[in-house]
Amino acid sequence: MDAVQELEHRITELEIQSALQEDVIAGLNAMVAELRQTLDLQQAQLRLLYQKMQDRNPDAQEPYSLRDEIPPHY
Repeated sequence: MDAVQELEHRITELEIQSALQEDVIAGLNAMVAELRQTLDLQQAQLRLLYQKMQDRNPDAQEPYSLRDEIPPHY
């Protein structure tokens, strides 16, 4: 190969690498967006759960206990 062909080959390889990297980056961006949505949902659920616990007994000095959830017939 002469120098021009070698440079053309190297440029082609770099273009291929660049295209593959762009594809990987696009996939990672989609994954990050999906994880962000999941995190937002989980944070909203946690806030709701916290609010329910606060509304249940806002002045309680004792910590919340699962025994409070047992139905009366047990």
